[in-house]
This record gives sequence, C-alpha cells and structure tokens, in this order.
Amino acid sequence: MRRQAKTMIPLLAAVPFLVAGCQKKAAAPQLPPQPVGVMTLQTQPVTLETSLPGRTDAYEQAQIRPQVNGVIVSRDFEQGADVKKGQQLFQVYIAPYQAAYDQAKAQLMNAQAVATRAAGQLRRYAPLVKAHAVSSQDYDNTLATAREAEAQVAQAKANLEAAEVNLNYTHVRAPIDGRIGRTLYTPGALLTAGQTQPIAVVTRLDPIYVDVNLAASDMLRLKHELATGQVERKGDDAAAVGLKLEDDSDYPQRGKLQLSEVTVDPATGTLVMRAVFPNPDHLLLPGMFVHAHIREGIDPNGILVPQVAVQRDSKGNPFVMTVDAENKVQQRPIQTTRTIGKDWLVTGGVKAGDKIIVNGLQKVQPGAKVAPQEVPAGKAE
Repeated sequence: MRRQAKTMIPLLAAVPFLVAGCQKKAAAPQLPPQPVGVMTLQTQPVTLETSLPGRTDAYEQAQIRPQVNGVIVSRDFEQGADVKKGQQLFQVYIAPYQAAYDQAKAQLMNAQAVATRAAGQLRRYAPLVKAHAVSSQDYDNTLATAREAEAQVAQAKANLEAAEVNLNYTHVRAPIDGRIGRTLYTPGALLTAGQTQPIAVVTRLDPIYVDVNLAASDMLRLKHELATGQVERKGDDAAAVGLKLEDDSDYPQRGKLQLSEVTVDPATGTLVMRAVFPNPDHLLLPGMFVHAHIREGIDPNGILVPQVAVQRDSKGNPFVMTVDAENKVQQRPIQTTRTIGKDWLVTGGVKAGDKIIVNGLQKVQPGAKVAPQEVPAGKAE
C-alpha cells in the first residue's frame, strides 16, 4: 500500500502543470492596432456659392408689327441674320401713301396762300379803321378770316405730318440691333395695322439675362450670415455669377447680379434674381436651361471635411470617426450645410485640430485603438 501511495504523489503533482499548459494554448494572440488614414482639420477661407437652376432671357426683344395696311412688295433681310437698328426689313406697297402725302402737301400750300391773302388784307384794314375809312365790322370780319386761314394752315401741317408718318411706316425697319428670326410673311402677303401676330422678331443676344429662383429661406440665411460676420463680401467679385450649360460645360464668361424681385412668389416661396452675362459669341440663346453659381461671399473660418469621411446613422444624421490623444476611435455627430467640391462644409461637431479618419473606416469601431497615419489633403479615398 505504501508503494502505491508513493506512485500517485508524482502524478498528482504533475496535474497543475498540465492545466497551466492548456491555459497558455487557449489564450488568443493580441492583434496590433489597425492602421488608418487620418486628416487633421484646419480652418481656412472658403468661397461660398449657391447653385440654382435658371433660364436665359433676351436683353432686348422687339416684336415687329405693321403700322399701316398694305401688301408686302419686298423682304430685305436674310432669316437668322444680324440686323442693325434702322435697317429696312420689309417694304409695304407705297403708292397710296405717297399719294396721300402729296395731297396733304398741296392742301398745306393752298392753306398758306389763303392765309397770306387774309394777312395782307388785315394789314391794309388796320390804318383804315383808325381813320374810320372802313367800318369796325369789316375790320372784325377781316381779322376773323385771317385767324381762320392760320388755323387752316396748322390743320394742313398736321395732316401732312400724319401722311408723312404713314409714308415712313411703309418702310418697316429694325427698331434695335440684334438677330432676326424666321418669318412667315413673304412678298404678296397682306398686312393689317396693329395685327396681333408679329411679322418678325429681332432679339438682342449680347448681353443676355439669366433668371434664377432663390428660395426666401436662402435669402434670409445669407443676410443673417452677412450680418453676423460668418460671410464676408470682398471687392467687385462678390456678386459674380458663374454659369454651367446643359452639357455640363462651364460658360467662359462671368456675369453679375443686376437685380432681384421685391416680392416673394407666395405659391413657390421664391424670388427671381436676374444676372446679366456678356455673350459676344452668341453661345447663349433665350430659353436655354442653365445652372447659375452665385458667389455669396467668403467664410473666413470654414472647416472642410472630405465626403468620404462622413457617414450617416439610421436616422440619416451625419457623423465622422475621430482619433483622440490615446489613438482611440470616437464617433462624433456633425452639422453640415453644403458640399464644396468633394468636401462638406461643417459648422458644428468638430473643430480645428481634430483628427478624423478618412481611410480604413470599414475596419474600425468606436473605442478601438488604431495606428493613425496622416493623409495629405485631397488624398482621401
């Protein structure tokens, strides 16, 4: 029995060592911190622009309608060509208006002759009435005849001017410089004075207007930012407007805000703002759909966060992952206002000096320790 007990003692002594060996094998190896790319936020001047859809509109447009009745005898322009102010576009049959002018001119000459005769008789009667060689009644009759003759001259002059106006209206001329469109009226067509349908339209294309609708809330926000100093206006370029065309290309010329409506449309809650653009190459035509980029001003202390660094929770609220002084990940809710290029303009939640994760977001969780590596601006993926 003693021999058996001595044999079991070494076996029992070896049990703790076996258990300890099993525990060492079960312990998982500790992983190194996950490398991530971070960007240190800094304040910087940010140019603020608002992109708004709009339509181009003619700077000047003249709808030409006939002022006299008649038949077109000639069309003196090429459709789609540029015309100058005063250039003849149509010729209306002139003969009846020339005849009316000549008749009015002859009536004026006749009235002037009668007036001359009456004035001469009045001059002769003036001394005679003082000498009582003629009666006062005869003198008064002569004076009235002279005044009637003067009135007839004035009436004849007015008739001549009216005839001259109608005669000139037979030459239909361009009232402004611009480009003339197509016309449905050809020689032989009958025109009616004051007709509702224009016989031609001349449009001035340089410069050209761009009308956009700005929400009243955006106008109030802009005024608040200017009043509080969040946005600064600097120089003449403050009201500059850029333009993007329908094919997503940039219009090479920059325009300026010229006016805004004084009332807000109650149906849409917007007001119309009008910009004027130079258009020397006539690239812009009235009625085109464009996007106007209105320069509001400069935020001197703007913070830009790459869009790839911004995530959203189940409620759609934006947040970013930051790295603290102990290299631990924190989830930070932020407030954003607008996109500027590939970045968000952030107004709250982070500040200058904070390190946000821009690369490796899919591999980290809040509270995890990471190995941050600084990423140059513009290199976020």
